[in-house]
Amino acid sequence: MFENQDRTHLEDLGEFGLINHLTKNIKLGQASTIKGVGDDAAVLSFEGKKTLISTDLLLEGIHFDLAYTPLKHLGYKAIQVNLSDIYAMNGTASQVTVSIGMSSKFPLEAIEELYQGIYIACEKYNVDLVGGDTTSSKQGLVISVTSIGYADEADVVYRNGAGEGDLICVSGDLGGAYTGLQLLEREKLVYLENPNIQPDLEGKDYIVERQLKPEARRDIVELLKSIEVKPTAMIDISDGLASEILHICKQSDKGCNLYEEKIPLDPMTYETAREFNLDPTVCALSGGEDYELLFTVKQSDYDKIKFKMDITIIGHITEASAGCNLVTTSGNSHPLKAQGWNAFKKSE
Repeated sequence: MFENQDRTHLEDLGEFGLINHLTKNIKLGQASTIKGVGDDAAVLSFEGKKTLISTDLLLEGIHFDLAYTPLKHLGYKAIQVNLSDIYAMNGTASQVTVSIGMSSKFPLEAIEELYQGIYIACEKYNVDLVGGDTTSSKQGLVISVTSIGYADEADVVYRNGAGEGDLICVSGDLGGAYTGLQLLEREKLVYLENPNIQPDLEGKDYIVERQLKPEARRDIVELLKSIEVKPTAMIDISDGLASEILHICKQSDKGCNLYEEKIPLDPMTYETAREFNLDPTVCALSGGEDYELLFTVKQSDYDKIKFKMDITIIGHITEASAGCNLVTTSGNSHPLKAQGWNAFKKSE
């Protein structure tokens, strides 16, 4: 992958040399960051706030494929998927730590590319990189990100607060990341069969970007605060709409009705799903990696959100005994099942 470039071997730098090289230009912007990179631990201060912490692990061959994932995009995405968890708690993300394990096949220039994406994401979302670690890996590239944020105690939103009659809302549109993945996988197979054939991704920019470069929805958290709406429950959509609403219902001890016709689908997602003989609704329900926010609000907040761009009401919460159901466009009701991504599912 890097044979034709000037290569700086990581062993020439050593671990501390690599860390110094990657972190020498870090600028801190958060008032809550007292001490960042350069000591045994970062020092943070959240005066009078609740601290929010979330960690994600990304493994080569499981969560990403370097055959079609640019390292710069991967660094950016690694930060986004973590910040999304902080926003799903109705919080403000403020710091991250990044740890990487890499094999000797990666020269310094490749790691610099990965960190370039990390720094772009941190700058865009006003987040400080305050620590991390590097080590060698025999299993390919490993990325672990911990995100840290804060919120007033009264503002924190959990998964267990949905009430009967609450409206179920979602940001953005769904299924795009999964259809983008199908497209990238197809083009990878074509390339492996004939490396002279260029990838055919023309006109598919949106869904490819949904897979390779997702955006955490800080703007939705800010919008809800600006219109004085506090969700009763919230979660981010990493494993698919069905899986996430079932998490909310289980933890809230409630049921739900989702309406198929209300689920927001981008036209490109719909058309591409059909090209692959996939049901677009199933892509939205079970595809995952959209990193949109799924949340419930009281019916009394309906007038505040009904005309807000990028928020769609897709159903309502019911009593637990009614179960969790999908109401199809034809009016039939089916039990909702989680068929989203399972990290421990055995390969066929």
